[in-house]
Amino acid sequence: MKVEGNVGSYKMLIKEVYAQAESVLKEDFSFASVSVNFVSDEEIQNLNKKFRNIDRATDVLSFPNLNKKATEKLKKYKNEADFDTKLVFLGDIVISKNVAKAQAKEYNFSLKQEVAFLALHGLLHLLGYDHIEEADERVMFKLQDEIMDRCGL
Repeated sequence: MKVEGNVGSYKMLIKEVYAQAESVLKEDFSFASVSVNFVSDEEIQNLNKKFRNIDRATDVLSFPNLNKKATEKLKKYKNEADFDTKLVFLGDIVISKNVAKAQAKEYNFSLKQEVAFLALHGLLHLLGYDHIEEADERVMFKLQDEIMDRCGL
C-alpha cells in the first residue's frame, strides 16, 4: 500500500502495520493508497466539529473515499483506480500528535505503539469497519489486537 502524507519517521512503521493488516484481512493492498497526516489539536478539533459536530480534539479521524462495507473485498473497487497512478485511494486519516502523546502516556504505551494503533484504527475505518454497534466493535477490536500482536506491538 502506498502511504502518503506528513508521517515523517513513522512511514515505515505504518507501512509494516498495514502489511500485517493486509495479511490478517486476506486483502490485496498492492493497488491501494492512503493519506495519513499528523495535525495539531486545534486542527483535529476543527475537523471533528465540522464533520462530526463534536467540539473537542480527538485522537484519530478517518475520511473514507470509498463506500466500502467491511464484508466486501477491496478488489471490488479496483476499477475505481486513478487513471495515472493506477491506485485506489482509500481515504484520509488524520492523527492528533498531542492526543497520541497523551494517550501513550495514559495507557503506558510507547508513542510508536500509539501511532501504529491509531493509523491501524483509521485504516480499518477506511475499509468499512466501525465500532458503533457492540457486535461490530468486537470484530474491529479483535482485528486490531491480532494485527498489533503480529507487529509485536
